[in-house]
Amino acid sequence: MAYTEAIRLLKREIETSDALLVGAGAGMSAAAGMAYDGERFEKNFADFHKKYGITDMYSGGFYRYETPEEYWAWWSRHILLNRYEAGVGKTYSDLFELLRDKDYFVLTTNVDHQFQLAGFDKKRLFYTQGDYSLWQCSEPCHQRTYDNEKAVRRMAAEQKNMKIPPKLLPFCPLCGALMTMNLRSDDKFVQDEGWYDAAERYAAFLASHEDTHLLLLELGVGSNTPLIIKYPFWQMTAKNSNAVYACVNSGEAFIPREIESRGIRLNADIGKVLNELKNN
Repeated sequence: MAYTEAIRLLKREIETSDALLVGAGAGMSAAAGMAYDGERFEKNFADFHKKYGITDMYSGGFYRYETPEEYWAWWSRHILLNRYEAGVGKTYSDLFELLRDKDYFVLTTNVDHQFQLAGFDKKRLFYTQGDYSLWQCSEPCHQRTYDNEKAVRRMAAEQKNMKIPPKLLPFCPLCGALMTMNLRSDDKFVQDEGWYDAAERYAAFLASHEDTHLLLLELGVGSNTPLIIKYPFWQMTAKNSNAVYACVNSGEAFIPREIESRGIRLNADIGKVLNELKNN
């Protein structure tokens, strides 16, 4: 299918579908300019690159730093850059303009809060993998998360030589263990009350549109976590004969043969696609 024809069909589906389910991955934020490598990384983490050879923000988040003071120097800088000072990415604001008057729900593995910054209704979002703005106990001794903005800003402002002052280390208020990021990386990820509330709203949305004309719009989802968005979207499309699946992903757009007749594939930059959809 030609690019212009795919754009036309996707625009029609957005306008005529009963509801839209958006699945957004890391490619959505990358298309908004929030790259985790290259010039953006070097500008903000040149010292960590020089000392440890780290080449991108993703891998840096898994590095075993020499001290907790260094660990939190990295993470406070990372959170500040990608959560509190990033601003709204154009891909997100363009998508919001397309969906704001529609019955929609967003499932995302992204943790940078961009959907809410762009104006999306919090009750129509499910952040399955956590949020940069939240901490949890590293054990964890309890299933609760904590807002971190005030502490992160202070850590970022007061760090020197790639370390925060020891007095700023965050400890669990219940057991005294060090806090850690509320990001899913192992079986210690805390799914708090807000997480379960969002999961219930997602399930309710799916139940209410089980047989309707549903557009499943996958944006920038790679192959790292296909069990969360990609595979379920394929299965839902196959099960619902009224559903349409659209995949937008530069270099990675794919539609299984079983649902190809109800699929729209755009092997193109997400920013370009959303901008054309909004303006045509």
